[in-house]
Amino acid sequence: MKITGCLNFALVLASFAAARTPVKRDNVSTILSDIENAVTCAACEALLVILQGLAHLGNDDFTSTITEVCILAGVEDSDVCAGAISREGPILAHDLRQMNIPSHTAQLFCNTIFGLCPFPTVTAYNVTFPSPKPSTSRPAASGKTSVKVVHYSDIHVDLSYETGSSYNCTKNICCRPYTSADAPGNTSYPAGPYGNHACDAPVSLEESMYAAIQEIAPDAIFTLFTGDVVEGAVWLVNETEVTGDLQSAYGKMSSLTQVYSTVGNHDAAPVNSFPPDAVNTTISSQWVYDTLSSLWTSSIGSAASATADRNPGAYSVLHPGSNLRIISFNTNMYYKENFWLYESTMEADPSGQLAWLVDELQAAEDAGERVYLIGHMPMGSGDAFYDGSNYFDQIVTRYEAVIAALFFGHTHKDEFEISYSNYTSQSYSNAVEISYIAPAMTPTSGMPAFRVYSVDPETYAILDMTTYIANMSDPTYQTSGPTWAKYYSVKETYGLLVTPPLTDAYAELTPAFWHNLTEVFSSNQTVFDEYYARKSRGYDVADCIGSCVTDEVCQLRAAQSQYNCVTVSPGINFKVKRSDNSHGMDAHSDGNCQGSQTKRILRALMTRKDIQSKLDRRITGFGDDNA
Repeated sequence: MKITGCLNFALVLASFAAARTPVKRDNVSTILSDIENAVTCAACEALLVILQGLAHLGNDDFTSTITEVCILAGVEDSDVCAGAISREGPILAHDLRQMNIPSHTAQLFCNTIFGLCPFPTVTAYNVTFPSPKPSTSRPAASGKTSVKVVHYSDIHVDLSYETGSSYNCTKNICCRPYTSADAPGNTSYPAGPYGNHACDAPVSLEESMYAAIQEIAPDAIFTLFTGDVVEGAVWLVNETEVTGDLQSAYGKMSSLTQVYSTVGNHDAAPVNSFPPDAVNTTISSQWVYDTLSSLWTSSIGSAASATADRNPGAYSVLHPGSNLRIISFNTNMYYKENFWLYESTMEADPSGQLAWLVDELQAAEDAGERVYLIGHMPMGSGDAFYDGSNYFDQIVTRYEAVIAALFFGHTHKDEFEISYSNYTSQSYSNAVEISYIAPAMTPTSGMPAFRVYSVDPETYAILDMTTYIANMSDPTYQTSGPTWAKYYSVKETYGLLVTPPLTDAYAELTPAFWHNLTEVFSSNQTVFDEYYARKSRGYDVADCIGSCVTDEVCQLRAAQSQYNCVTVSPGINFKVKRSDNSHGMDAHSDGNCQGSQTKRILRALMTRKDIQSKLDRRITGFGDDNA
């Protein structure tokens, strides 16, 4: 794939960074002829040297230069360029100033930002455990009548959503009156009162889901929320807005039964900003933990909330009257778009969270407890660092008999991940753990959804999983409001298809069951197609055959990210600015909640085919003005 934009972006940065010296067309032409076809990891590291020089001029020079290039290239509206880069730019500049080039860190940076380097191999690190792994295995289901647990994720509530405003705008989320033309009464694309696929969720949809949960599962023993309250206008969000969003959402969640929550990557400002303790910066996210720990106190108690306040949003608490421990883990510390992690020597255990998790799981094992482990980003996803994912999976494998299940969100899709004791020879016999990944409530990547699990009351094993959705294609959806209905049950849909069949209401959905289901997906295209459609709850379903099926199954079998078959290539799935005639249908086409607008801007600058002539003229004009 030929990337012409990389060169031009580098030239502009070089022209601004070189002490504001004039840049003439012959200089531009010489460099163009030398490197215009470069698409390698080495070429990206050369680009980092230019960016690093700019970063050393200071945060203001770095952000103003990239903002100017962004506006010039037209990859985003000027307010998005300015807002996103002013928030995230200082973090990237921090990374670049202390980065060794080439290095492990530089390679990861090029992989994440520009897609031009492969993930480096895992840095060997053996997690220390207080005791050897015992010979115990997962306990057998008790055979007693099941209880219910609710799970929802990624609500992304937009408190600025305005009914009647345009859902066809030039931003990554619409349904706000950004301009007078977008305002109610002035647009040909008015948003309905209960949401649109081009927009994050209105409060009316949020309240409708909570009411549906209370009606469908009034007897749920508790609720799991796996993060992301804040909407996707990341170029606008600040501490005040995020705090208000969190307070609003958790206030409404108080109507539900015993909510156990975790921190999402959007639940901070700047987005994805969670600096580990060892990072020397004045841009702290302690206010996020202060806010959440206060809001969580009524559900988890003062002791656990105090832990979350000082332990980057992580806590451990025993569910009242049970032997089930809920451990909430901040997976943003292993998220490749948390740009604070790109230190010169990257930490194996940011903020000591892995060591803390081992201590909590060991205590649970010693006490004979079972554990639900919850986090936002699935640790086997393409968004997870290979190193952190590997170390985390060592812990999961060591405590497989203690952990009943893991629960995540972030991808906005209805899916799962399987942990294995041997990833190079996967089978039902060495599948050791299962991660349940909940679909989103926000409509940007499918129909709004939540799950209800049938759970063994003694072992807390998952016996069945039922997804409920609000079908936005229903012609009465906007007039009568969402109708939340059963979409599918795992046992009803897949129980007879696996070998051996699993239909007993009292039997666990074991890791072996989920592996056997992936075998069905691999061999039966019809069943796979149905699963693939369910990921988005039937919305905007693409064809997936051949290598697409193989890669999809590979992802399901990879709770360790180095095995998930996800490849990164320049410009993949990047359509940053919504076209004027898109009618909002291409919003969030990548289907997740990464949120980093600056990353999208930088990569788009590399992939815009028309940017060369624009930047060429800009550079020449700059040189003439200063000659």
